[in-house]
Amino acid sequence: MKTQRGFTLIELVVVIIILGVLAAVAVPKFIDLSVDAHNASAKGVAGALASGSSINYAAKTAGNLGATTLNAANVCTVAMLTPMLTGNSVTLTAAAPAADDTFQVGGTGDCSGAAASVVCTITPKGTGVTAANATILCAR
Repeated sequence: MKTQRGFTLIELVVVIIILGVLAAVAVPKFIDLSVDAHNASAKGVAGALASGSSINYAAKTAGNLGATTLNAANVCTVAMLTPMLTGNSVTLTAAAPAADDTFQVGGTGDCSGAAASVVCTITPKGTGVTAANATILCAR
């Protein structure tokens, strides 16, 4: 009796077809992940701003003279929020972001009245992206 060694041509063709079908299903999932990545990075920056704002509020409440006072009519500006992001490579801008590590700050958070906190929006670069919200505590 003759023993078979290797694969037949039909078996090889079937495996190639199966791999082709799997690739056709999986490739679209990996093509446009840049929007998801930009949205996730905006959420990360929003979280960092909220955390920095909480630390700033605690420092201001404790009487630390180095804390930033957030009591303006609009705290959702680059000048007010940039000190909350010290020590990283993120750039905030008022215009539409041009680079991956640049985020547009928006919103009209008014800390001049009795509000305890305001919400600022952080928009990443790209089309089809969504803005993330950062809750900023008013530090008077």
